[in-house]
Formats: sequence, C-alpha cells, structure tokens
Amino acid sequence: MATGYLFAGQGAQAVGMGKDLYEKSTAARDVFDMACEVVGYDLKALCFEGPEDDLNTTRVSQPAILAASLAQYRTLEEHPEVSELFGAGLSLGEYSALAAAGAIADRDAVDLVKTRGELMQKACDENPGGMASVIGLDRNKVEEIVRQAGERGVVGICNINSPGQIAIGGAEEPLAYASELAGKAGAKRVIQLKVAGAFHTELMASARDALREKIESTTISKPAYPIVSNVSANYTVDPMEIRANLVNQLTSPVLWADSMALLVNDGVKRCFEFGPGNVLAGLMRRIDRSVACTKPQLPD
Repeated sequence: MATGYLFAGQGAQAVGMGKDLYEKSTAARDVFDMACEVVGYDLKALCFEGPEDDLNTTRVSQPAILAASLAQYRTLEEHPEVSELFGAGLSLGEYSALAAAGAIADRDAVDLVKTRGELMQKACDENPGGMASVIGLDRNKVEEIVRQAGERGVVGICNINSPGQIAIGGAEEPLAYASELAGKAGAKRVIQLKVAGAFHTELMASARDALREKIESTTISKPAYPIVSNVSANYTVDPMEIRANLVNQLTSPVLWADSMALLVNDGVKRCFEFGPGNVLAGLMRRIDRSVACTKPQLPD
C-alpha cells in the first residue's frame, strides 16, 4: 500500500510530549539526550515539564518538536509494510521528514533547526508581524486580498493548509487590513494566531539569508524515499534541490494542501503522523477523507 509519513510542524508542541517514550524506549532516550547535547540546554525537561511559555518560544519549540518527532520515529521497531513510501513535513516538519528518510543525520537536523529557530526568533524581534487564519475563502480570493493589502506593506500567504483554510501573515498594519478585507469578502472567520511573527513571508528574509550558509555546509544525502517539498509541492530526492528548498522555505508559502493532493493523486491511501498532536490528521480529513491518517502503532 502506498503510504505517507507525515511530520508535525511548529504549533503542535505540548508539555509532556515524548515523556512516556523516553521512559520506556532506548531509541527515544538516545534522540532526546543527543538533542540536549546539541542545543546546549535541557530540552527534554522543557518537553516533559515545561513551563509552557518557554516551550512555546520559536527558538525552543522547533528543536523540541523535531526531537519528539524523531524519538517517535526511531522507536518504531517495525515499520508497516508498504509498496511505496513518501515523506512530508509541515514547515519545520520537513526537517524531521528528511532526517527520517536518511537525507540529514539526526544530529545535523537538530543543529540546523536550533539555528533556524534562533534566526526566526531574531527576525521576529527585528521585524514585528503576525499571522491570521482565514477560514472559508478560496485561494484566488485570498491572493487578491493580500495583493491589495500589500500596497500598505509586507503581507502574504504563509500556509495553504487545506481547502478553505489559509494562513496569511505580515506587518501589523497591512495584516490588519487584509484581515478586514477577508471578513468583508465573506470569510467565515478570521482568527489572529498566537505566533511570534510573520513566518513564511519576506519579514523572514534575514533569517533565510543567515540560514543559507548553515544549510550549505551541512551534509545532505539522497533520501531513501521521495520527500514532498513545502515550497514546490513536488517530490525531491536531489540534495542540491533539497538545500535550495529549505532555504526558500522561510519566505515561501507552505503548500500543504497541494502536497497532500499530490500524494492522494499518486495512490497514497494511508498516512502516519509523527510528532505531537494530530493537526495533520485533521487537515487530511479536510483534504481527502478517504485517506486514513493515524498515529503509528508504537511498541509497548
């Protein structure tokens, strides 16, 4: 059966994630202990015990979710039998997907994501902004809205999560105007998101440019199976293309709905969601209810 391995993105974090696995799995302990060593602080304590406010910061939540996702993945003693396997991860989750597929070593993935989180936090501090979720408008309408609001400053589409669920982001004033326009255009809801800044917009350009050197100096290999890129919503196995996509990801929309449609069109009928929460399963239900998306069955 064609199967997709999906990896959680930022926002899925929750205090307590990974604690049970750490207590009963040597593989999970190895991942968390390695991650603590790489980041230089007790990441597992923040995952297991919080405080929540610290775990939710961009600089901590990104390596924390990566560690929790890989700990879960490495704990699987036997992977389900598949005829074809594909991987994908939501934004940050793309690093988890690449590590799981052997394209990036786990230690290097933690190091990259540690730097990514720090740079994105710095960009948020230097270029204040926010994000909002627009519910109930189609993509063309939202694109038109951000073009109009873009006359007032930086604003754009950040995530196309599922049909009728699109996140926009930008500087405060143009984002507020775009949110107002979306409401007038008939959006069912416009929800201001609790995030540090405008991820996947040009307000992250400084983080993108600084991360480029780190990515270019990291060993990246051909993954064991195709990974769907957030940037292109297409498969990639070429290390040079993977590098470019990871750099461009910071200022490009996450094409999650398109990425999942690609998998569905290519016969994927089953997905497993790795990492905390079940956000990706919820999105898949909105994209195609015929695809079963569940948590992997972990050993007792």
